[in-house]
Amino acid sequence: MASIISQQNLRTTDMSPRTEILPVLAIATAITLVHLFTNNRYGLHRDELQFLSDARHLDWGFVAYPPLTPFVERVSLAIFGLNLVGLRLASVLVQALSIIIAGLMTRELGGGRLAQFTAALAVAVSPLPLFEGTEFQYSSFDYLWWLLAAYSIIRLLKSENPRWWLAIGASVGVGLETKYTMCFFVAGIVGGLLFTNARRFLLSPWFWTGAALAALIVLPNAIWQIRHGFISYHFLQHIHVRDVGQGRHKDFLTSQLWLCASSLAVPLWLAGLVSFFRSARYRMLAWMYVIPLALFYFGKGRSYYLAAAYPMLIAMGAVLAERWLATLSALWRRVIEGFYFTGLLVGAAFVCALLIPLATSGPLMHFALKNNGDLREEFGWEDLVRTAAAVRDTLPVEQRPHVGIIVGNYGEQGAVEILGPALGLPAPISMTNSAWLRGYPTPPPEALIVIGFSEESADEKFASCRVAAHRTNPFPFPGLNNEESEYHQDIFLCGPPRLSWPQFWQENQRYG
Repeated sequence: MASIISQQNLRTTDMSPRTEILPVLAIATAITLVHLFTNNRYGLHRDELQFLSDARHLDWGFVAYPPLTPFVERVSLAIFGLNLVGLRLASVLVQALSIIIAGLMTRELGGGRLAQFTAALAVAVSPLPLFEGTEFQYSSFDYLWWLLAAYSIIRLLKSENPRWWLAIGASVGVGLETKYTMCFFVAGIVGGLLFTNARRFLLSPWFWTGAALAALIVLPNAIWQIRHGFISYHFLQHIHVRDVGQGRHKDFLTSQLWLCASSLAVPLWLAGLVSFFRSARYRMLAWMYVIPLALFYFGKGRSYYLAAAYPMLIAMGAVLAERWLATLSALWRRVIEGFYFTGLLVGAAFVCALLIPLATSGPLMHFALKNNGDLREEFGWEDLVRTAAAVRDTLPVEQRPHVGIIVGNYGEQGAVEILGPALGLPAPISMTNSAWLRGYPTPPPEALIVIGFSEESADEKFASCRVAAHRTNPFPFPGLNNEESEYHQDIFLCGPPRLSWPQFWQENQRYG
């Protein structure tokens, strides 16, 4: 047995780092190609429309999120226009990089080619990371910054080089400019320092330099929040109350077993967590998982918020699995590896069919749309804009310049703002999130095309309303609906608000 372990260690030692990483690069490339070939199948997602809208109004902050994601989308929009593959390219590249970082973390923890391949594949085929490559979302970038911070901490603890605090501070700072849930990972880092012998780094000037770097990166958004009365805090409070009221927190623990990481990765990350707790050097990483887990669970957070904490655990678990396999005979190693990797790939095929738009017709498309509400949110936006334009065209030519379009949510706002100019539609009037801060047009329109309101709500808020159009269900299969097709089928033509415009605006701020 000692001979087998010795031979395994010799093979790992003799293999150059460049050769070891090739299988990881192959996995990242394969995932990239899958997304590149499928990301143009349907249309823009509701959330992507909000990012595109905010990308046209760049600022140091937005009501719903920090400024980085709209900035990246502004760059993509300038380069690719409204090409879906181009707009989603940054998200795809971020996921490919996350796979590579998972492999690099494994190598730093002592893993050879098999461990690196295992960790990279387990991360690549996990549901949440796969989903992040299908759309342009701030959570795609948030995932990367958590991984970069974890990788830098592994390098810090392994090398004892305190200069790694600069990389950690940069990752945290950019992460906070991407998504505020980075605060929970920061809590894990601070707790890990205080609860382990890593607290020695608190005496290092490099730690405080890294903290100052993070604060410097966050400073512009902090100033924006102060100037706007910490409006994002009020937004997050509202969204949290909504999510708890809808029960979106109830599956938090069970979702950790299949959503944030592949179900077949559960033994890996559990073993990795135990190993980190038992390691004097790397115990800090265990607290970096447990503390955010507890905060999200008791704070009733949504299940996917913790997804980016799993690659570091999977990396350590893959190292342990590789070492254990080295103690077995060649036959048993091949059998176990065959079963495990076959299971991972079969699970990946199911997850891909569920999350990725692999088909544009037939049973595979029906399966994806029936079971994936996010994909259903990519339908109907072009129809909405065409219908609004048709309503506008029913009016006398001399009245059309005096008609505005008011919308009820950010998806409708983004659709009219991004897709509407091709049909000559005016910029939308929206009270949701950052659009409310931008205000209403001056002078205000004399008549309104009202989208996203029920008939009762339209009659209550606007004068002289009538149904002007009825939108059709955009789905190719019966029985499918999204928010627009189920609740916002009617478009109204109305007069101005019953209240004065300033009073109407003040009383109708929306978070969504």
